[in-house]
Amino acid sequence: MEFNLQKTDGNARAGILKLAHGEVQTPIFMPVGTQASVKALDFSDLLRLNAPIILANTYHLYLRPSDEVIAALGGLHSFSKFPRNFLTDSGGFQAFSLNSNVKYHADGIVFKSHIDGSQHFFSPQKVLDIQYNLNSDIMMILDDLVGLPASKERILESINRTTKWAQEAITYHNFKKQNALENGIALTNNIFAIVQGGTDKEFREASARDLTSLGEFDGYAIGGLAVGEPNAEMYATLDFTTPLLPHDKPRYLMGVGTPQDIIEAIARGVDMFDCVMPTRNARNGTIFTHFGKLAIKSPRFKLDTQPLDSKCHCYTCQNHSRAYLHHLFRAGEISYFRLASIHNLAFYLDLVRDAREAILKGEFAKFYKDSLESMSA
Repeated sequence: MEFNLQKTDGNARAGILKLAHGEVQTPIFMPVGTQASVKALDFSDLLRLNAPIILANTYHLYLRPSDEVIAALGGLHSFSKFPRNFLTDSGGFQAFSLNSNVKYHADGIVFKSHIDGSQHFFSPQKVLDIQYNLNSDIMMILDDLVGLPASKERILESINRTTKWAQEAITYHNFKKQNALENGIALTNNIFAIVQGGTDKEFREASARDLTSLGEFDGYAIGGLAVGEPNAEMYATLDFTTPLLPHDKPRYLMGVGTPQDIIEAIARGVDMFDCVMPTRNARNGTIFTHFGKLAIKSPRFKLDTQPLDSKCHCYTCQNHSRAYLHHLFRAGEISYFRLASIHNLAFYLDLVRDAREAILKGEFAKFYKDSLESMSA
């Protein structure tokens, strides 16, 4: 993997991430394809949206259809036929979100399947083995995610456990790379460490310091945000955390968030994002636009012949009106999910592309101001 930082404008960064399945221009938003599928879309839609990388989930694919099945079918790219890059999450968030079915141990996480109640164990090594089978381009290591607010004792436990698992993960990954090299094989999988610490500056600094001292991770993620804290605290935590991370490595803010959150995070030096919000909100009737959000079920759109967003050039906006999308949603038509999801993802992808262009031109401050003002109007 190569990461070339092309331009900075303030703290905002534009770069190029070179992976085995193509280049990724940053800042980038990664559509969430938990089950190796972005809900309501097929991969021709994603190619039309020019998405260079999507996210899939280790926990879910391990349970169904299983990483062994996917490996037997050639890995995620062959299995799904999406020809571009995959990032796979480690399962740490699922341990957090399914906490009634989870027990933490020094060596990993024991959990019960949400599908059939069967018991499983994820260690740092096991999580990487699953992702080697998936053959994802970027693999997230196992971490201990804590919801907020949380006690200092629980956050300290989280960063200590995350650091321990990170050490085990990078040692194991380096062993796998060396073993592959000795057998004439070049592993194309890359691993990212995950900084934890809640909104506590001391803990964030300790987590970042410990992780960056372990060795050459390919990138660094900021986890444990957008899990209950106010937005102002999240932004303040980013202000403090991003400068602690290597300047020449990509920075990934996990699971965030709204368009405004993404712009704020880019301004603070973040390069990569993912979130279920654009597709989930689309299915629930919320449309993102350059002029704020629309509730498409509202009766005011019944006779509205405008596109969802006059500044958008996606397939949906080029071909269908607000009135038609309103009708599809009210009628419960399945086609609504696809058309609305295409638009919301196009909006997110265009947002980060426009931010990148502004950075390259040295005009990010104006983009930042104008975008936030327009979306809050």
